[in-house]
Amino acid sequence: MPNRPDLPAPHTGLLLTHFLTVRDVARSRDFYADILGGEVVLEENPAIVKAANSWIIMNPGGGPTPDKPDITLTAPEPGDPTSAFMNIRVADIAEFYARAKEKGARFLTEPLDRKAELRCYMQDPDGYLIEVGQATGMLRGVYADPPAGSSTD
Repeated sequence: MPNRPDLPAPHTGLLLTHFLTVRDVARSRDFYADILGGEVVLEENPAIVKAANSWIIMNPGGGPTPDKPDITLTAPEPGDPTSAFMNIRVADIAEFYARAKEKGARFLTEPLDRKAELRCYMQDPDGYLIEVGQATGMLRGVYADPPAGSSTD
């Protein structure tokens, strides 16, 4: 068996990857490679991009399989509620934002100061939400205000 150190295959313990169900594998693979500066380690079936110290795995959706009976994978549709998102931490959010925007990334807002961090969100070609943040105040013990209407008991 060839040695493939770029694939997410630990020799001991575990490592965490993120799987995305996508409509167009090539488009999504190129987005994560270009915007995050990732390395394409497998073109397709599944596509795998190594970005920083993580791997993003992408494949089209599909119906149940023997190891996931009664589960169907689909990419999100516009207007679908969001229950999870990728969180990327950067050293310089202004530089990341400018570079990613220049490459065509779609941001919901520019980076905003949230007291604990500077933060903004972008979406990938399938509409997956990606938070981009730079720790600022939290490094000095300053944290964001609790969400409106939450209890601080």
